[in-house]
Amino acid sequence: MDALHNFDAVVLLNVAFNLLIAFLLGGCIGIERQIRQRTAGLRTNTLVSVGAAAFIVLANRLEGHEGMVHVAAYVVSGIGFLGAGAIMKEGANITGLNTAATLWGSAAVGTLAGASLAGEAIVVALFVLASNTLLRPVVNRINRSPINESSSEATYHFYVICRGAVQVEMRERLSDALEAIKYPARDMVQHRFGTSDLEIQATLYATAVDGDELDRLALTIEAWDGVLQAFWTTGAED
Repeated sequence: MDALHNFDAVVLLNVAFNLLIAFLLGGCIGIERQIRQRTAGLRTNTLVSVGAAAFIVLANRLEGHEGMVHVAAYVVSGIGFLGAGAIMKEGANITGLNTAATLWGSAAVGTLAGASLAGEAIVVALFVLASNTLLRPVVNRINRSPINESSSEATYHFYVICRGAVQVEMRERLSDALEAIKYPARDMVQHRFGTSDLEIQATLYATAVDGDELDRLALTIEAWDGVLQAFWTTGAED
């Protein structure tokens, strides 16, 4: 009989509306992630948003506004554990941080929707989407610009194997060639390769590159006199 006693059509309609808002907004965030083939895509972000909204609705029905505040705090910490599962570490490489942050944003959207703050939920969803779309080219442009901070990360390396007699000239020409295509080198070192040859390693500032562009540069450099091989790889800084 408690189920019948607690049934209220108007309240139920409001709950359904709140969950629908959470579903739609979480889905919008998830679609962008799914298009980019991220670990947490459409279903995950939608479920996180709807789940957060459901817990807030439950707290409101049982304890009112005070209960919502308490449960919201638990939602934040709980999503932290879920996001940690999306973060992977392979050697010095760490991936999934943006995915975890997006899940946190989806939970925030769901929490607002569950609290009947539909307008605020929409605004937050728009900012989450903007962070994952509009800021992407900005980040890439910044990473491809020369900077002075030695602490900046670089994950791409360009290599040239050349004759030892032309090493000085090759370092200068390689640096100029990378600058010309806007992939400046933040560091350049050389290692002995065999008995008379050298390997020049240029570490790039960029954290996102156009592979075809670097491939074309490698082919161009391989045509230089004294160059045995040119190629690029993905690496990581300690």
